[in-house]
Amino acid sequence: MEQILGKEWKITPAGGTTGEAYFAQREGKRLFLKRNSSPFLAVLSAEGIVPKLVWTKRMENGDVITAQKWLEGRELTPDEMKHDRVALLLSKIHHSTELLDLLMRLGKQPLEPEDILADLKPMASGNGFYVHKALNFLKEMLHDVRDQAKVVCHCDVNHNNWLLANNGQLYLIDWDHAVVADPAIDLGMLLHWYIPEQEWGSWLQRYGIELTDSLMKRIHWYVIAQSLSFIKWHTERGDIQESDRWQSFLESLFDQIASINNH
Repeated sequence: MEQILGKEWKITPAGGTTGEAYFAQREGKRLFLKRNSSPFLAVLSAEGIVPKLVWTKRMENGDVITAQKWLEGRELTPDEMKHDRVALLLSKIHHSTELLDLLMRLGKQPLEPEDILADLKPMASGNGFYVHKALNFLKEMLHDVRDQAKVVCHCDVNHNNWLLANNGQLYLIDWDHAVVADPAIDLGMLLHWYIPEQEWGSWLQRYGIELTDSLMKRIHWYVIAQSLSFIKWHTERGDIQESDRWQSFLESLFDQIASINNH
């Protein structure tokens, strides 16, 4: 990074799982730098979804470095995920034709439920009862999630990725895993992790849609599929503790689905 900015800049790692993000500071100027960030960062910046993009530079080795305005702020707390501003920003993202058009032009193919199920099929061998139950559920309910409108989905709407700047502006950051898919991918995890079940309808109204039986089925389908993906990902990396945590979450999902269906 020094060869881009110069030695007068103080550059420090910004943490994160990729190790590709940095803070840079010089005489009161502050930037957030990232190597090979999402290629549609400029549109996200223009729409006010991420902090302002200052510049982009391509290195001789082909890497692309982006610099964004470094904002003072904090991540949202789990309880703050219930707030209107979260529903409104996620709705803005899901309804942005500019984001969708750009991702499609960049060659991002829509993610179909069949693709997700095919990726999870190897889990059918050597896994526990609830993993097999989940795979069977996804197969049986596949017809309920087909042929849905696709939007730009963030795919990791954890409260840690919501930045509330000191000026009151809310941003959704870290777009490395964005896909074109059913918005239920984002809605399902957010609702299950942060919103009490009795408040789902009112939260979704603020987002701009009604909680129908069809949407409920899609939410359950994608949350179960994502839980399996996380189990697979952590197991492949030998992180058994995290894998077990997602297994427990998967079990609780089936308890919740059974409770909803019995009402």
